[in-house]
Amino acid sequence: MSLIQVKDATRRYGATSALAGVSLSLAPGEKVALIGPSGSGKTTLLRLLGLQEKPSAGNVSTLGCDLCAGCAMSIRETRSKIGMLPQDLGLVANLRVIQNIVLGRSGTRNLLRTCRDLFFPSKSDRREIFESLQRLDIAEKMYDRTDSLSGGQRQRVALARSLFQGAEILLADEPLSAVDPARGRDVLKLLTSLSDEQGLSLIVSLHQVELAREFFPRIIGLKEGKIVFDGTPTDEQIAELYQS
Repeated sequence: MSLIQVKDATRRYGATSALAGVSLSLAPGEKVALIGPSGSGKTTLLRLLGLQEKPSAGNVSTLGCDLCAGCAMSIRETRSKIGMLPQDLGLVANLRVIQNIVLGRSGTRNLLRTCRDLFFPSKSDRREIFESLQRLDIAEKMYDRTDSLSGGQRQRVALARSLFQGAEILLADEPLSAVDPARGRDVLKLLTSLSDEQGLSLIVSLHQVELAREFFPRIIGLKEGKIVFDGTPTDEQIAELYQS
């Protein structure tokens, strides 16, 4: 069974084609790295997979939801099962850590419940959030303002939000951009460990080819909006990918 199915997907912005005829599938629990030069289409592909945008042509189905075909499930409900880690992390800077994490379930709760939980989270929610933060080694930051945290700590808050929302798929766009280069390996070790422990399907866009090779059994190379390889690339394929 495929959690994600992409068939001949193209995404255009005016006269510019960000993706051109991309096809791929993702199985439950699979871990995939997207690599390629800047402007190759990695972020656009993640946005399509996360149902944040529709393809200009072709089809993208995530958890059975195809925006172009008219999603049988609620789009809001489906998006609540997709954990998104954009480069800016999507956190509300002036809210506390626990409040940012509570918002992870806003897609499955009505406005009144969301507002109540934002300011008066239940005992069970507080316990679950604390356990997630404890797993991520920042439990002591639970009531701190998010804008007082370091880049690496904010990244862990975003991860805790995805865990709290009950995501089945985690999409991370350049997760190493917010941390010191020396900690890149630790970040990927954490992401892949969470994928294994939680049964999450994981797709991560990266510039660090060697780290992609170290942590991901499947690597997709993108260039000029097209997939040039999918699997375990050779040194020659990597070199060709980054040739201008």
